Amino acid sequence: MCYSNVLKTNQEVLQEETIDWGLLSYEEALQRQNERLRLRQDGEVPDALIFVEHPSVFTIGARAGAEKHLIWTEDQLQQKEIELIETNRGGDITYHGPGQIVGYPIVSLNHWRDLHGYLRLLEQTLINTVGTLGLAAARRPGKTGIWLADRKIAAIGVAVKKWVTLHGFALNVNNDLEPFSGIVPCGITDGTVTSMKNELGFTVDPDEVKSILTTEFWKLFTETKKG
Repeated sequence: MCYSNVLKTNQEVLQEETIDWGLLSYEEALQRQNERLRLRQDGEVPDALIFVEHPSVFTIGARAGAEKHLIWTEDQLQQKEIELIETNRGGDITYHGPGQIVGYPIVSLNHWRDLHGYLRLLEQTLINTVGTLGLAAARRPGKTGIWLADRKIAAIGVAVKKWVTLHGFALNVNNDLEPFSGIVPCGITDGTVTSMKNELGFTVDPDEVKSILTTEFWKLFTETKKG
């Protein structure tokens, strides 16, 4: 699904897109990201916020020692039908699965060139989104992602190539939290993992969450172009 799709001629200004890939394997989503990344670097497509839902998978980021935070054995992974994939995003090990909203902004930062600022933008997008739905999340000093006290509700891990971003965030909405016990999530030992459903006590409408994420992300991203 593509919420907006503005085609480009050499004279036209590219406008952003918000795209939903639906349920897609992590490896296929990564391939699509890389294809979109190259097109964005070449100026052939606009900035995009891409939503996707992955079948159960543990992904290991580029942080040194991240693989040591896998707890479950290979036999347990097979039994629970969870893939294990190494990836080039930043950060440690995390889990993706059904009921979670994953967002992959593939946007140019050439106008900004501030990776730390971009990470704070993603955090603020998530804070504003869950806040709209009744949860008072916040940052934790020295840690990426957003939290409800010591309970992590969203993880962030990004990569940037030629100042175009890929990878992004994973917001726990209605997903099963049990797989997080098979890892040390993001290498953090002084906290737990939660979801919107777990905190609110009811199943959350994912389309409503995506709509709010879309509004909040593009509002904040547009503001970076005004400075």
